[in-house]
Amino acid sequence: MIINIIEQIPGILIAISVHEFGHALMAYMLGDDTAKRYGRLTLDPFKHIDAIGMIVMFIARFGWAKPVPVDERNFKVNKRLGIFLVSISGPIFNIITAILIIYIFKLQYIFLNIYALNRIIPHIYRFNIIFACFNLIPIPPLDGSKILLSILPNRLIKYYYKYEEIGNIVLLLLIFTNNISLLIMPIYTFINSIVVLFV
Repeated sequence: MIINIIEQIPGILIAISVHEFGHALMAYMLGDDTAKRYGRLTLDPFKHIDAIGMIVMFIARFGWAKPVPVDERNFKVNKRLGIFLVSISGPIFNIITAILIIYIFKLQYIFLNIYALNRIIPHIYRFNIIFACFNLIPIPPLDGSKILLSILPNRLIKYYYKYEEIGNIVLLLLIFTNNISLLIMPIYTFINSIVVLFV
């Protein structure tokens, strides 16, 4: 069990780092340097780790990182478009990383074939895909809810904010009752079908 946990740690750290860096980079490109000023425009995993999120991830296989601070008022584009782009960039960075990891695994297997890497690299792929899928669920405070917020008609936005505060409770209940997989699996299947097109 200890060896298995050690093998998973690089995958978790990389998935978290890539995801949050994606948010920070997109916000910076759109004119908001808040994340950069807080030292979050980095791939350093220790800048992004949320202690509780990490513990939950090891226990339930699903968790979260420390949210990147974003000030939507600084966006050089329409606010809705900015929210959409910043929110979706994290999952997209995870998916791109997963695609690159497949190529790295193939090259490693052909030229080096190091046993430890053969065990670690699949976890890096898996956690990047899972992290992308998990964050695309449209439940606050996950990215999927912000993507939904960016495309909701104005008349429905008030309902989003009304139920936003119970999002954390719903999310934890789904995780610890193991029902979160019911929401993740359709997303996982869809993303895997996209990844296959590139490898």
